[in-house]
Parts: sequence; C-alpha cells; structure tokens
Amino acid sequence: MELLDVRTQPEYDTEHVACARLLPLDQLDVGAFLRERGGSEQPLYVICQSGARAAKAVEKFKNAGFQRCVLVEGGTQAWIDAGLPVERGESKVLPLIRQVQIVIGAVSALGAGLAIWVNPLFAIIPLFTGCGLLFAGLTGTCGLAILLAKMPWNRKSSCDSGSCCGVKH
Repeated sequence: MELLDVRTQPEYDTEHVACARLLPLDQLDVGAFLRERGGSEQPLYVICQSGARAAKAVEKFKNAGFQRCVLVEGGTQAWIDAGLPVERGESKVLPLIRQVQIVIGAVSALGAGLAIWVNPLFAIIPLFTGCGLLFAGLTGTCGLAILLAKMPWNRKSSCDSGSCCGVKH
C-alpha cells in the first residue's frame, strides 16, 4: 500500500501514519510524482489532517488522468481516533490550524480594540477576518493557512537522509 501525506512538514513531524510519504500539497507536482512511480497502477491512498487537502490532491491526480487515487476519509485525525498506529515525533512548531487561530484571534482582537478606542472604521479588520473564516469554512480553502505553510518555520525538514520509514523520497 502506498500512502501519500499532503500536510506540512511540521504537521507530519508531530504525528503521521507509519511509512506515509510526505509531499505537501503546495509542492505536489502530479506529473513528476506519477513519473517517479514508473506507471504503477497500484492504488495511491492520500491523507491529510482532516481530508480537505487530500481531496484537493486526489482531484489533481484525477485531472492528470490517474484514477486509482483513494481519499482517506477523515484524514490523520480519523486514523488516530480509530486507534490505528501512528508515529509521533516532537515538532517545536505549532500545528498549522493553531497558527491560523492565533493570527486570526490576534488580528480580530486588535481590530476590535482599535475600533472601540481609536476609530470605528477599524471595525473593518474583524469584519475582514470573519469573512475570511467564513470563506475558509464554506470552501475548505484557507488563504492564511496556505500563506503560513510557506513560512520558513513550517519548512523545516526532519528527514535529511532522503529516506523516512524505509520509503525513498
């Protein structure tokens, strides 16, 4: 079984399904990945934290003509909740969702405070962040998460040997 994890490096470092190959969604080049597989028609299982990013990856594979992609419903969290084995590591970076929550909370609180004590026009800041959260919830796409995933602290690699879990990268 080949399992592709499309989360960020820090998320993967914190916990991942044993022998899942990491390839973050924003770095996924479907053509290159399929060439590396050498035309294998074996099913490819795709997982992320909750299923949203994996669904996007599966769609990319299907658009490229590879129909043997399987979405792992519920993602890594469902895997853990089912009591299935995971490898746990120590990541000094907060999970991406917590980074998003911290930034949105801080910016919203700052905007509300400024609107109350400085100028009511600052109310546009929490309005903007609220609309961003609404958009993320409705579409499964969070622009802030995409931006944060590209930050240097979320790019650290813990697998410098080129091979983790016996899976060649």
